[in-house]
Amino acid sequence: MNDRRPRGATDPVPRERSGAIGRRFPRTGTEPVTARSPLRLRRLLSAVFLPLFAVGAALFGVWAADTGPGDSPGRDTLVALAAVCAALALLAAADLLAVSRRLRRERGTGPSRR
Repeated sequence: MNDRRPRGATDPVPRERSGAIGRRFPRTGTEPVTARSPLRLRRLLSAVFLPLFAVGAALFGVWAADTGPGDSPGRDTLVALAAVCAALALLAAADLLAVSRRLRRERGTGPSRR
């Protein structure tokens, strides 16, 4: 049987086996059988908040650089806010990559890692 699929294309991975190691805990019987992670919503939220937190980190960093002695809020507070925004931007970027890779694997268009 000759299968005419592009080179590197794989079969889609079912949603229940799309995690890194599959099902981590045995079913207790109280959760829905078809419960799924809202991947598209996570991708949308990551795509919205990644630039928002990146801009926030840049603005707080510039504001901290322009702060003089005795200004309120203080330089340390602004640097802490810039660091928090930068950390949240990195978290959003990592989540965006993970969700995109998982959606691609479920559709069967990307490399499969089983």
